[in-house]
Amino acid sequence: MTRGDRPDATDEVLVTTVDPRPTSGGTGSVGTGQGAQKPAPGSSTSAGRKISAYVALTKPRIIELLLITTIPTMFLAADGMPGLGLVAATLVGGALSAGGANALNCYLDRDIDALMVRTGHRPSATGEVSPSANLVFGLTLGVVSCVWFAFFVNNLAALLSAAAIAMYVVGYTMLLKRRTPQNIVWGGAAGCMPVLIGWVAVTGSLTWTPLVLFGIIFFWTPPHYWPLSLRFRDDYAAAGVPMLPVVATQAKVAAEIIGYSWAMVATSLLLWPVAHTSPVYALVAAVLGAGFLAEAYALRGRVRRGGSDPSAIDVRAMRLFHGSITYLSLLFLAVAIDPFWPF
Repeated sequence: MTRGDRPDATDEVLVTTVDPRPTSGGTGSVGTGQGAQKPAPGSSTSAGRKISAYVALTKPRIIELLLITTIPTMFLAADGMPGLGLVAATLVGGALSAGGANALNCYLDRDIDALMVRTGHRPSATGEVSPSANLVFGLTLGVVSCVWFAFFVNNLAALLSAAAIAMYVVGYTMLLKRRTPQNIVWGGAAGCMPVLIGWVAVTGSLTWTPLVLFGIIFFWTPPHYWPLSLRFRDDYAAAGVPMLPVVATQAKVAAEIIGYSWAMVATSLLLWPVAHTSPVYALVAAVLGAGFLAEAYALRGRVRRGGSDPSAIDVRAMRLFHGSITYLSLLFLAVAIDPFWPF
């Protein structure tokens, strides 16, 4: 249940999302100003830093974005309020699954993370957490998540959790990320898995509705992540990662963003007839989609105008990146509310 390496708030895939602010798990001296003392080994401060480092490996802000799509899906599947115990069990399992996959991603990418300004603070890149400890931690979270789902949710949810971890760690991180500019497209499918897990947690089976929700996130991922990698293209180039903005022109990236944005909006509207949602959802999806497309076309316009100030393109790209998170959050809020409309 995951997504890849973006700023620690919304890493590449998974679902799902990304905030360029560094997490608290980086290195550095404790305290501020001159004379700050390094905490003694075994002190509570040292223990707290170690815990923070392990938490940082899970990329908690990405987990938050993934869970934003899980809960509304469960509401839609239940056609109302699902059992709170089931929701809690699904969220715990999902957090463990995503956290394990993200930690394994940190382990595998520690070499290139150390070369990038955006990711160089990660405990796996700085050595604050050793590679062996990082690997054991990630594997443990992944195994525990599958066992948790099997015991407290159902076997299909456990199977989908295992599939999500494999897709993110093996499919994206090991096979695609360093080999193809389409890495985020197919690797991003791992970030779509939370909606399938949320649906089967309630119903025990899959139908067309969760597949449409899967499609929304699948098509959302490239126009969400490519603006971010456009902003940090020098970082990726330095690490030898062939993200699309590194190997293609800005005009090509902008065109691809628009294409996937249209597919995303069309898929979001497809949910109306497939899931028999209310006209309120259809209206919200249309309005949000129009806003997203406006930002995508504004980015293309900025790229076409060019100019001597490349930072203007970066500003427009980051506006689309942050707007994409708002779009997905509001769209799935509409999904969550829809079962409660009296029509």
